[in-house]
Formats: sequence, C-alpha cells, structure tokens
Amino acid sequence: MKKYIIPSIRLTLVLIVLLCILYPISIALAGKFAKGKGGGEKIVKNGKTVGYAMLGQSFTKPEYFWGRPSAVAYNAAGSAGSNKGPSNPDYLKEVQSRIDALLKYNPGLKKSDIPADMVTASGSGLDPNISEQGAAIQIARVAKARKIDEKKVKELVAMNTLKPLMGLFGPSSVNVLKLNLALDNL
Repeated sequence: MKKYIIPSIRLTLVLIVLLCILYPISIALAGKFAKGKGGGEKIVKNGKTVGYAMLGQSFTKPEYFWGRPSAVAYNAAGSAGSNKGPSNPDYLKEVQSRIDALLKYNPGLKKSDIPADMVTASGSGLDPNISEQGAAIQIARVAKARKIDEKKVKELVAMNTLKPLMGLFGPSSVNVLKLNLALDNL
C-alpha cells in the first residue's frame, strides 16, 4: 500500500503547484499583454465607460441594431444558456416571439431571411456579436428610424464587420455595441 500512497501524494503536490499556482499566474501574465490589460476591452464614450467589447448588451430601440438574445438578460455574473432543447414548448414560444418582434419592427422582412443568431441565445448569453446577415436585415429599420440613407448605414455595417480569422476560421460578425456607437457618431 505504501508503494502507491507516496507516489500519489507526490503527484498530487506536483499537480497542485502546476495547476493551482503556475498555470493561473501564467494566464494572468498573458492577460496583462492583451487589450485592456486583462480587464477586458473597455469602450469609452465622452470619458465614460459605456460597455465592454466582449459583453453583449440589450438594445431595443428601433434606431439601434439589436444584438443576439440573452438567456440571462445580459448579466455577466450569471453567464449561462437556457438549457432548453429545440423541442421544449417554452423555448419554441420564446423563439417565435423573437421572430414576431423582428417581423413587426422590420417591415418587408421574411421569416426565411432571419438568421438563427437573431432568435436564439448563445451558450453564455453574453455574445456581443451578430452575424453579417443579422445586421443586414436591420439596416432598413435603423436607417428609417434615424432618417438617414440606407447606403450610409450599409457602409457603416461593412466598416464594423469583423472578418474571419486569417480568412478561414469562423464567420464574419458585427460587434453590436461598436456599431451602435458608430451610428451615434454619424
């Protein structure tokens, strides 16, 4: 028995040092070299922090682009998905109400044109980005509400579109907070 206990204790101590001390320190140090110095990329307007680039926010006014729905009401302390499956009747009602809202506030939009990210919440409930198509379906509404040319809003969406990493990994997306702040600056 002694033959197994001593090596087990040694392995446990090595793993404690490695995973509880060295790994967290190395991650914290790496964060200090990232944008925001490990505290997240703050978005500041007129000297006031209005949000973080990697946290979604709720926008419901017609003159703003709407973000991806959140299962946690954009509460970063309670980051989670809804855990409701695609056959759950409550979930289906939620999705249908989101579809109905998009169709109501975006005249001329067809149900088949609505991308999934505009009616389903992300796994964290905090996704700050929407797909290019999710932004495109809202251009007419935003332009009309702000009384500006649709072409100008389209250009703004294009300027705020994040392309896939190295042109290969992931879809194109648009950060909703940054896009809405750019709209306010017009």
